[in-house]
Amino acid sequence: MWLVVAISSYFVNAGVYIADKFLLSKKIHSSIIYAFLVGIWSIFNVVLLFFDPWFPSGRELGIDLLAGLLFLVTLVFWYKALHQSEATRVVPIVGALVPIFSFILSFLFLGEALTERQLLAFLVLINGGILISVKHTRFYKTGEMWNRFREVFGNVLGGIHAQYRPTRRLVLNSIASALFFAVYYVLIKYIYLEQPFIGSFVWSRFGTFIGALLILFIPGWRHSIIEYQKGVKTPKNLAFFIFIRLLAGLAFLMINWAISLGNVALVNSLQGVQYVFLFFMVLFLSRKYPRILDEELGGGVMLQKIIGVSLISIGLYMLVVA
Repeated sequence: MWLVVAISSYFVNAGVYIADKFLLSKKIHSSIIYAFLVGIWSIFNVVLLFFDPWFPSGRELGIDLLAGLLFLVTLVFWYKALHQSEATRVVPIVGALVPIFSFILSFLFLGEALTERQLLAFLVLINGGILISVKHTRFYKTGEMWNRFREVFGNVLGGIHAQYRPTRRLVLNSIASALFFAVYYVLIKYIYLEQPFIGSFVWSRFGTFIGALLILFIPGWRHSIIEYQKGVKTPKNLAFFIFIRLLAGLAFLMINWAISLGNVALVNSLQGVQYVFLFFMVLFLSRKYPRILDEELGGGVMLQKIIGVSLISIGLYMLVVA
């Protein structure tokens, strides 16, 4: 059951991902503003309590709010990394690290372990996801790899050349978002083990909403949000944003449901399935709307992505028959 729910959520999330990249590149231009808007819209999850009313104890409420606040912090790092560079540079880093961090944290704090077959499927899915999400692959000799690393990150005792500081910020933001995503998923799994799913999900969304309100206490961020609101002239952009947030909310709810049913690391390793959906969506959109979205799809890149899709298919098969 968890496998079907996870795959369905990643299908919806692939479309949301493309829309988020478009909005960050063309419309909003600020990770803080975008995270604020997402956080504010989290309050509308309260309608789910009408279907399953539940009120937590003080301790439970504190943990739920902490999880929601942590998720907003994660979004800030994620949108910042997504805005700083092409999606094909950000996704491989985050997509590979989230399941790895989740695997380590869930084992340490939840006692979740994978069977040998599941562990092999886990590794196959991660590698397939990396292959299908990167734009192209270059192989360096050991010396060349070290020289490139030193160019980007600088000598241990020296400074980092200004030319490569944006790259360092991109890597740091991507790693930070991956780590925070993993911490959030493990924490929310712990919550679902102790509390009812719908109720705890809604109360954790209150934490995200409170975090969005706290953003307003920082003068620079508050000014940026107010200026953005003044610049919103057409309801068309707002309607598109609301529609995307509804889809994102649905995908997020389904991912959380899958996590409540299955293993945290395995659910996160299935992000490779999202890249498969993303690949075909981008392939279609880049041909139909080249001004909006473009993707390098040369012969070598296509072969690489086909190998990635094949690995993901093998990983899914291993999970299904496990």
